Amino acid sequence: MQKNKTIRILGVDPGFGRIGFGVVDSTGGELVPVSCGCIETSAKKSFIDRIEILNIELDRLIKKYQPDVSAVEELFFYKNITTAIQVGQARGVILLTLRQAGLSVLEFTPLQIKQALTGYGRANKLQVEQMVQKILGIKERIKPDDAVDGLATAITCAGALDFEKRTTGCK
Repeated sequence: MQKNKTIRILGVDPGFGRIGFGVVDSTGGELVPVSCGCIETSAKKSFIDRIEILNIELDRLIKKYQPDVSAVEELFFYKNITTAIQVGQARGVILLTLRQAGLSVLEFTPLQIKQALTGYGRANKLQVEQMVQKILGIKERIKPDDAVDGLATAITCAGALDFEKRTTGCK
């Protein structure tokens, strides 16, 4: 019998001021937290400088944690069109950085992530955080919210990969 292979997943919550990330190891449906946090850029810098920093720091994370696959949250509706455009541009830099590192990228909407974690697509941030803590066995509060979102994205990816693995060949 073949032993389950560990897959390391990098989940990313896009932005340009604060980009959340979470790294988890998935082995046969069991998840272990590796790291989480945020890449932060200063509002005092120009937008182009901020997305360059994002590219450099994300590339460092990839080299440090060497994920096998990545997942990125898709954009949610923004009331401020300028913010939406900037987050969209930053998301493009994130996707390009991940692809240039040779990673496959899975994308999930906020609704899909909430549904996967809580069973309810309209769950609030606290409900998502509590499920991330429960699934990963983390006792202390995860801060900031962007790091929670990065972990939630990675967990959703792990579930999708596990489902795909179990259903492949069942046609």
